[in-house]
Amino acid sequence: MELSLERPGAHLFIRSVSSAGIEVEERLYQGPLIVSATRLIEDWSAAALADLTEAHLDAVFDLSPEIVLIGTGPEQLFPGPELLMCFYRRHIGVECMTTRAACRTFNVLAGERRNVVAALLPPGPNPEDS
Repeated sequence: MELSLERPGAHLFIRSVSSAGIEVEERLYQGPLIVSATRLIEDWSAAALADLTEAHLDAVFDLSPEIVLIGTGPEQLFPGPELLMCFYRRHIGVECMTTRAACRTFNVLAGERRNVVAALLPPGPNPEDS
């Protein structure tokens, strides 16, 4: 799914997302990654939402976001309450959604100059294609 044909501003943006991966700017990423308006972290060690720990989120918290979008892959999943508390203790908003939805939402919020970070697990196959 092509999200943007033109560069919308002076910030990183997600151009497309598909079962092949997530295209940020002109490069395709196939593994988990973290994206903010100014930074991309491609060596994020998160493998699955169920395995996510506070240590995995240190790179996210280092970016001092106001809101974090967690892209949970092809299905919308939710972390346990102990992981959500990591955000609440820091007064950071958090939303969990499919990776495709998180990519779209990231572009909108970054375009509005919101201090948003997207922590994205690979999108996997599109369930609508089945």
